[in-house]
Amino acid sequence: MLQIRSLTITHRKDLTTILKNFDFVLNRGDKAVLTGEEGNGKSTLLKWIYDPGLVESYAEAEGIRTVQGELMGYLPQELRDEDKQKTVFDYFSGLPAFQEADPSELEKAAAEAGIPSALFYSDQAMQSLSGGERVKVQMAGLLLARPDILLLDEPSNDIDLSALRWLENMINRFSGSVLFVSHDETLIERTANRVILMEQLRQKSISRVSVANVPFRTFMDERQRTFDKQKQEAYSERREEKKAMERFRRIEQKVESDLRNISRQDPHAGRLLKKKMKAVKSLEKRYDREHEKMTEVPEKESPITIRFDRQNPMPAGKKVVEYDLPVLEAPDGRLLAENVCLKVKGPEKICIIGDNGSGKTTLIRKIAGELLSRQDLNACYMSQNYEETLPFDRTPVEYLASSGKKDDVTRARTYLGSMKYTAAEMFHPIRELSGG
Repeated sequence: MLQIRSLTITHRKDLTTILKNFDFVLNRGDKAVLTGEEGNGKSTLLKWIYDPGLVESYAEAEGIRTVQGELMGYLPQELRDEDKQKTVFDYFSGLPAFQEADPSELEKAAAEAGIPSALFYSDQAMQSLSGGERVKVQMAGLLLARPDILLLDEPSNDIDLSALRWLENMINRFSGSVLFVSHDETLIERTANRVILMEQLRQKSISRVSVANVPFRTFMDERQRTFDKQKQEAYSERREEKKAMERFRRIEQKVESDLRNISRQDPHAGRLLKKKMKAVKSLEKRYDREHEKMTEVPEKESPITIRFDRQNPMPAGKKVVEYDLPVLEAPDGRLLAENVCLKVKGPEKICIIGDNGSGKTTLIRKIAGELLSRQDLNACYMSQNYEETLPFDRTPVEYLASSGKKDDVTRARTYLGSMKYTAAEMFHPIRELSGG
């Protein structure tokens, strides 16, 4: 059993509250998903659960974590830089569980992780593995240690459809507890029996966490029904309040007018009007008290949406790519494919699919290298690994407005603001931002 009590996590740099007074218990057999918008602190929470020291450099945490003898296995969102430089064999050799395992245990862990057992002894560099292969290799290392609790940070990133089915089966079959971060609704619906939703409201000034012991779809449907009902009640109460206040203001204005116009020769009428005004003020206080008890207008975090304006439509007959490649090889010389022929015309949308390690990333890198040099196209390339293209020591504003000109900085901040970056986050080094 894993128990968390009164956990509050605050970002050191801008004092943003990531979590406040969070309580949670993960029991054996629980498959709990940790979900929410990007940058809400999901990875930070998972790191703190595994090892509070992992977040000390950028976050301050107060709370109690109780693990009653269970062994935890942690899959990070990104492979550590020092591990990327190792061969697969060197990576496993650094794991005590690998050193102590006999051949039958290695075979079993390989089968559970969906990898050939020969991969344990491969001299292939970890960084040359595909994203899905890296996930499986790390999972094999975790499973060798026979953990009681698995903490998985976005394990479905960068894996193919067959690996996704493997991941789903692995989570469901695992006899211990699983707490995983994911945005993949299909994976969540097919595995999770508990939901933890992390939200940041009002420009990340308010942190809210919802925990439900129900499947994800049930949680989302009930949450939407509750939200709609509360919203309807809140707006209905405000409409009635507006009508009541309009009547009240008319009465108040009438009494005030009568008081101003009353003749001094009629003191009796004046006393009656003063009594009436006192009753009006008493009624106003009652309305104030009722206003404080009104149903709150519910809030929920809206997702980020991105829209691209097409200012220069691609002509339907324009030849975009005519690509012929006799041999496609991996960086380490492995043969990935032969006789690749790709022709693209006009505004087509093409998806490259295939098993992990089949050469999809290698192919798209080669195509990008050709397109980026073209003068008749404005081509852009987004890599699978952020470190290939992003300057981690610069801030988002510096990266987007490299000229430093005022207009460029303003435009960059406008774009970032539309994607829910706070003013402080715009000036965080990129390495401090979440993966999303």
